[in-house]
Amino acid sequence: MKNSIVFLLIFTISFANANNIKFKDINGFYEDDLNLAFKVFKKSCIKSSKKELFKEVCENVKYTNDAEEFFTNNFTVKRLVPPKENPILITGYYEPLLKGSRVKTQTYKYPIYKTPKDLITIKNKKEYEHFKKYKYKAKLVDGKYVPYDTREEIKKRDDLEVICYTNSLVDLFILQVQGSGRVLLENDEIINVSYSNQNGRKYSSIGKKLVADGYISKDKISLQSIKKYLKENPNRINEVFNYNESYVFFKETNNRATGSLNVPLVSKRNIAVDRKYIPLGSPVFIQTTNPKTKESIKKLVIAADTGGAIKGKNRIDYFYGFGKEAQELAGLMKEEGKVYILVPKT
Repeated sequence: MKNSIVFLLIFTISFANANNIKFKDINGFYEDDLNLAFKVFKKSCIKSSKKELFKEVCENVKYTNDAEEFFTNNFTVKRLVPPKENPILITGYYEPLLKGSRVKTQTYKYPIYKTPKDLITIKNKKEYEHFKKYKYKAKLVDGKYVPYDTREEIKKRDDLEVICYTNSLVDLFILQVQGSGRVLLENDEIINVSYSNQNGRKYSSIGKKLVADGYISKDKISLQSIKKYLKENPNRINEVFNYNESYVFFKETNNRATGSLNVPLVSKRNIAVDRKYIPLGSPVFIQTTNPKTKESIKKLVIAADTGGAIKGKNRIDYFYGFGKEAQELAGLMKEEGKVYILVPKT
């Protein structure tokens, strides 16, 4: 509760000097499907209502079926980044489908790992403050905490518990970046895997690295161009992936993609954010463009997820859902946009 109150104070102070924006001044707000946004918000309240910030407003969802009335009566609007600051970069993510097997074979040989039993989250943060840069993730060696293994070190281990094996190291890496996905097993069974834990190492973008090293031009960088480069240079796959020391572990679930708020994600109605700037559960109105058609996207979405690459108030990740179109759009999405956060009046 103490941490919740501290966050609420910081969040309130950060917007204290921001000018309120009227709903009628948000281009596209009243033209959006607010009823669908309202349904997604109500589902998010299953978890976010436990936070002091949303306790009252989530209680109020019980007393109205009018979406427009609910949002305009219960929230004020703040622009996340003032016009004079750097524009917000909106990228995309999706729920990938991998091929897999419960048994390791010559084809299916890349493991999707469960959280290792030796992975420890340090609780005494004051005493081990130097582990902050490792997200307080560690393991015990000779009775002492040491930073948990890097990606390269984890790949060399053979003592970790496996959910299943997949046939593509590239697809496995993409799964870790997306955070959740589905696996089609050899017996035609489809299982869901979602984020369970992480090794504490900092996320480093392989796309930025490939651009910096001159392998892909900045204006051409996308999921598609990265996959093309790796396909043409298979001997560099391990080197490129090991640049990102971050490693994600999974759990098998009954639900399809769930975000950090632990509620099922809804295609084109949920986003991943840096929770330091946008509390999970917040309604957020985004204005951006479709990366393929260049048509406008003006939607009220709900912040329900986080991501290793989504850091700072100038970053948003837009969830495209599942399927080939979702994969294509998420891979291409790298658009500037405007973001308005709806802050509970309470």
